[in-house]
Amino acid sequence: MASAQRTPLDTLLALPAAAALTPPLHGLLETAAAKAVADPGLDQALPLLVETLRALALLQADGEVVTAAILHAAPTWGAAVEDGLARRHPGVAMLVDGQRAAQQVWALHAERDGEGNQEGLRRLLLAIVRDLRVVPILLARQLAWMRAAATAPDDERRALARLTRDIHAPLANRLGIWQLKWELEDLAFRYLEPDTYRRIAGLLDDKRTGRERYIEALGRDLEEALAAQGVRGEVAGRPKHLYSIWKKMQRKGIPFGELYDLRAVRVLVHDIPACYAALGVVHALWTPVPSEFDDYIARPKRNDYRSLHTAVIGPEGKTLEVQIRTFDMHEQAELGVAAHWRYKEGGGGDAALERKIEWMRRLLEAHQDGGDEAALAGALDTELVEDRIYTLTPRGEVIDLPRDATPLDFAYHVHTMVGHRCRGAKVNGRIVPLDHRLRSGDRVEILTGKTAEPRRDWLLAANGYLASGRSRDKVRAWFHKLDRDRNLQDGRDMLDRELKRLGLQHADPTPALRKFNAAGLDDLYVLVALGDVGPHQVTRALLEHEQAEPPAISAPRAPRRPPKPSSAFSVVGVDNLLVQIARCCRPLPGEAIAGYLTRSRGVSVHRADCPALQRLAARQPQRVLPVEWGRSGGAHDADVTVEGVDRKHLLKDLTNLIAQEDAHVLGISSDGGRGLGRTRLRLQLRVRDFGQLSRLLGRIEGIAGVERAYRE
Repeated sequence: MASAQRTPLDTLLALPAAAALTPPLHGLLETAAAKAVADPGLDQALPLLVETLRALALLQADGEVVTAAILHAAPTWGAAVEDGLARRHPGVAMLVDGQRAAQQVWALHAERDGEGNQEGLRRLLLAIVRDLRVVPILLARQLAWMRAAATAPDDERRALARLTRDIHAPLANRLGIWQLKWELEDLAFRYLEPDTYRRIAGLLDDKRTGRERYIEALGRDLEEALAAQGVRGEVAGRPKHLYSIWKKMQRKGIPFGELYDLRAVRVLVHDIPACYAALGVVHALWTPVPSEFDDYIARPKRNDYRSLHTAVIGPEGKTLEVQIRTFDMHEQAELGVAAHWRYKEGGGGDAALERKIEWMRRLLEAHQDGGDEAALAGALDTELVEDRIYTLTPRGEVIDLPRDATPLDFAYHVHTMVGHRCRGAKVNGRIVPLDHRLRSGDRVEILTGKTAEPRRDWLLAANGYLASGRSRDKVRAWFHKLDRDRNLQDGRDMLDRELKRLGLQHADPTPALRKFNAAGLDDLYVLVALGDVGPHQVTRALLEHEQAEPPAISAPRAPRRPPKPSSAFSVVGVDNLLVQIARCCRPLPGEAIAGYLTRSRGVSVHRADCPALQRLAARQPQRVLPVEWGRSGGAHDADVTVEGVDRKHLLKDLTNLIAQEDAHVLGISSDGGRGLGRTRLRLQLRVRDFGQLSRLLGRIEGIAGVERAYRE
């Protein structure tokens, strides 16, 4: 009887990598294979998938990684189980999504034909994949492609090799995945520089497999010699691969014959005295090469790298490099400030990137050593909060920005004058406001005017236009260059507008002058114009002063009692009174207030500068009572007027902004404003306190077409 035909799933489940599959993941793959429609392309992709899984087995990848690699390489299988995958297997779904997101980086690399900022592309890749376990899948798949590229057309092979050289091999190096790194580098070298590759290969006296056997044998000899002298440690070795040999010849400008580290072993011991004891054993066992000894323990490198390096003549007359260090030195060299990739590639300077690299390496080591991988992965989610984003220019160049950066930050990063001339922006082809928050992978196009006209409200943090201090400094420098008279007038206009819309135009400015060390009003106006002091900071200083002083119209203040937590107000010296907010001025928490004792409705609470209260107090000053805000939260109503150009979608933009600020619209009315094409909107809002209203009014005035936004 003929045996049943072997299916692709049978082939995959027979591989060593399949041993990592849990029963639920095993069942998921069986369901995917059973539901998927016939796919002739899967048979063609199967050899590459097999090679990918063999590489992942070498890295001891977990079951979720193996499953995600299969579902991505077999699209019909992935489509068959896509519904519900995120709910039943969220880890697998995230890994599949990460592989799809990585396609954006490959496309950008191809678009620029391998030119431009490759480091930016590597950082973009690590930023857009939410689960860093995607990276080993990408490396394993690329290695499978490179092994099969020998029969591909020359242009495709070279494009694949450039991608490997620029993206995959450096990532493998940084993650310490030496099992894949050397082969990725050598294959890329072979396809991009075939003549040089053959010349270097011809200079070696044996093949890589022979060099590996040689190092294994002398490693055993060295372990026995160390043990005989009572030195406890570990010995590991590696032959230098062709690309690394060529790079060192290029970097140091030396011929092949002066390379002494074509074969190398590393000795790890527990303390510094053992390092020098091990050095004595090495020099007693083999003949040292004169002048090829470096003591980086006594004299560490500038990056704090510490180790002993020596070159010796080993068995069969072959040169050998020996590195000797403690376990702590090795951990620092691999994961700390002396990490190998930093001084080999000139990397560093990005704290978030370095944390990701370090955590990824620890995650790999935890899995290979049988450690608590789940705990590390969970900690990774909380520790690796990305503080940078990686955006793209229209030409695909990567721009590195701080988290929460806006298109305006992007413009100033490209060039100072681009920022000064910025009038608008498109993100992924769609027009967005200048305070739009960018995300990694966004493609940004800046719309500029002919003249440089930065706006002073860009400097106000509450408006949210700039997240970068560097960008704010450039805007501030522009206004510093203007003459004092213009700064004085602009600052006066900005502050007067803020005071009027908050009903503080008659307030005494002295407290603000003291707080901001201004000699007079003119100095305060200049500080406001240059962005050193925000208008809202001035108004807050005035309100805090009014709250600290008794209202001018109030009776002598009775001894203060602590406010009751259950009440929104506390009437000083009086208990159990009905208290309500006056409809004429509707004060908000944070504002200076005073109470007026009515005949039938208890105490009516007014803003301290309310004209109605002033009239009542002039007639019967004995009815004015000191009132303080209580501790309870809650919502409060405020009437706001918005004036500006009557344009399409103005109301939509306005209500969207109010919702973003977590305020509520109770009512809206409008009229034609002061002329054709003008509008005046009256809004009834519900806000938490005075601070929220102040911030909201500032942001409303930043909406296109809005000229004024003020409280009635």
